[in-house]
Amino acid sequence: MSDDLLKSYRFRLEREGSWHELDALIARAERHGLGSLDADELARTPALYRACMSSLSVARSISLDANLLAYLESLCLRAYFVVYGVRASLGQVLARFFRRDFPAAVRRTRWPIALAAFLLLAGIATGWAVTAKEPAWFEAFVSSGMAQGRTPDASREELAETIFDKPEAADQLTAFATFLFANNARVGMLCFALGAVFGVPVVLLLFYNGLAIGAICAAFAGKDLTMEFLAWLAIHGTTELTAIVLCGGAGFHLAGAMINPGRRTRLAALRQKGRTATTLVVGAVVMLFAAALLEGLGRQLVIDTTARIAVGCTLFVLWLAYFACAGRPAWRGPRNGE
Repeated sequence: MSDDLLKSYRFRLEREGSWHELDALIARAERHGLGSLDADELARTPALYRACMSSLSVARSISLDANLLAYLESLCLRAYFVVYGVRASLGQVLARFFRRDFPAAVRRTRWPIALAAFLLLAGIATGWAVTAKEPAWFEAFVSSGMAQGRTPDASREELAETIFDKPEAADQLTAFATFLFANNARVGMLCFALGAVFGVPVVLLLFYNGLAIGAICAAFAGKDLTMEFLAWLAIHGTTELTAIVLCGGAGFHLAGAMINPGRRTRLAALRQKGRTATTLVVGAVVMLFAAALLEGLGRQLVIDTTARIAVGCTLFVLWLAYFACAGRPAWRGPRNGE
């Protein structure tokens, strides 16, 4: 027997018992979960894993046969995911996302979000002012599908009916909520995706959507329905527009990686900032879903103008408080001697 074969034989003889034990424990945990291991086995698994890692290191250093190395590498990899892998349930993952990850991402990107909010508000102000001065611009800012009869040519009674009309069929409410969710989610996704094109399309998209909202506001204001329309918009718009602004902020966050990647490559910068941007968009989509429910159900059930304003303002304050405070580490007070 050659020295290499003898060395490999002795190495296996001394250690393969622990490898087989670890392999059996890992296989059981993979099939039935960690709950299938008793307390002693759970305590022993990390020690066996570390011993296997040591064996792999020695095997590499003395150049043992390739089959043994492949077996030990596979075993160590499987054991790693059992010992150190994520054990959180789906509920825990979702709770951590909304309790910590989402609001933290909003705080990290507050300046891109502020820019998105400014552009949307600037578009609203511009659309309102231009349409109020020259109603013919309304058709240039608002599509017929979005207007749905809410135009400067409509009478005051017709516009008021679109605000206070209460559909009788629940399926109508559901269909309308589904349409709005799909439309707003599409706008949000475009803002996010177009951020990688240096953010210029995001500027145009946010400003243009603001023009449409402002033009519709001007149509109602021209018929002395300003407060009624703003109340109608507030009950769902505070959530909906905040979500769109977050998507715009995500787009600008990606644009920052393209414009100023620093010492990294643009691809590396996009990869890093993409995690935060994706967190923003996922949270914003949930907000858009909530806004669609408010649009399709809540605002139809709450028809009093004052109550609508109260609901909208309350939701906006709650969102701001959530983004400002959620997920922050608890303050434990000064330490002794401080």
